[in-house]
Amino acid sequence: MEFPISRSIGARFEYLPEAGSTNDVLVTRATGPDAGAWPDLSVIVTDNQTGGRGRLGRVWMAPSGKSLAISVLLRPRLASGPLPVNRFGWFPLLAGAAMTLAVRAVVDAAAPGGTDGEEAPRHEVTLKWPNDVLIDGYKVSGVLSELLPDASGLCIGTGVNLALDEHDLPTLTSTSLLLVTGSVPDPDAVLAAYLTSLSSLVAKFLEHGADPDASGLRAEVSELCGTLGSAVRVELPGGNDLVGTAVGLDTDGRLIVEDQTNGELQAVAAGDVTHLRY
Repeated sequence: MEFPISRSIGARFEYLPEAGSTNDVLVTRATGPDAGAWPDLSVIVTDNQTGGRGRLGRVWMAPSGKSLAISVLLRPRLASGPLPVNRFGWFPLLAGAAMTLAVRAVVDAAAPGGTDGEEAPRHEVTLKWPNDVLIDGYKVSGVLSELLPDASGLCIGTGVNLALDEHDLPTLTSTSLLLVTGSVPDPDAVLAAYLTSLSSLVAKFLEHGADPDASGLRAEVSELCGTLGSAVRVELPGGNDLVGTAVGLDTDGRLIVEDQTNGELQAVAAGDVTHLRY
């Protein structure tokens, strides 16, 4: 694959015919002896990832040529100096928002025209906190962010299902752009839309001192986030469950949940979220 549009967006762009994990490759190169040759917004992509992984240690696999595995290197800094550690939690959300916008553009463009004056049905493309993209409640993309070992930046890995059919899907709650739109999307167009949105969102975040309110990004991400307003169960890292209603995002990008048992608000930094349907 040539990816002519996407190559013009990333600071450095490499397509690999095969990779175990694009995140592993990019982390190794970004911290190795040639690290200086891997600037902010460097990109590694493959359509044949053989050892991908998701959040919470889950394995992420897809048939060759039917999905993209994308890793983007960010080396964020503010004009005033290093980025505060508590603001790093926004980058997975920004990546999820960027992919939500890219997927939404593909889905909307493929929507058929209505007949007899009736509006054609629309698919709902939303961000599931912290970083999954859903189409009508089915997962089409996920994000895994990893801090570089030397803390000089972070690697954002994203997988997106392009052309998987119903026999290829890894879970019953997964989908693909092919299944939703009825046609195989242009991988370069999807990737370019994602990289364009991601670079724009990150630039806006940093230009405003990593302030999610001054940049308007807390409002933008909240608008895309289908988790907000939903009844949820959060499996917390310690093994406990929090059940309640997701009511917002705090300034660090944590999910604010109103506990159904006592009405107290709890800020969740990490956890596996399930949207409940009653």
